[in-house]
Amino acid sequence: MTIKAIQEDLIDEFSMFEDWEERYQYMIDLGKTLPLIDEQYKTQDNIIKGCQSKVWVHAEMKDDKVVFTADSDAIITKGIIAILIRVFSNQEPKDIIAADTDFIDAIGLKEHLSPTRANGLVSMIKQLKMYAIAYQTQLN
Repeated sequence: MTIKAIQEDLIDEFSMFEDWEERYQYMIDLGKTLPLIDEQYKTQDNIIKGCQSKVWVHAEMKDDKVVFTADSDAIITKGIIAILIRVFSNQEPKDIIAADTDFIDAIGLKEHLSPTRANGLVSMIKQLKMYAIAYQTQLN
């Protein structure tokens, strides 16, 4: 499935909910389905800088695709990283690098986050793309 198709699915899923209370609950539920990072990767090197909560992300290449795992110590943040991993995991590095993140505005996420969580969201996206850039460099 392409990044764009996954983003469109998320937009459709979030549009089913009438208010942000329900959307937050859905994000929390998504966080519970997150492919969890192995405990050995819960290190300072894997913490995303700029997040209010602790968020660990690990990336590895499998069959020329970047596979992400993550965890967070906060349930909303865990939901946010789960959304991003759903979009970007199991994709080729070049596709991750080129992907836009307009879907975040389309589901209304950024406008419903506190400023510190919104900054954390930007940091998460930046880190996932940095992993993709590193792996793309290795492929070239």
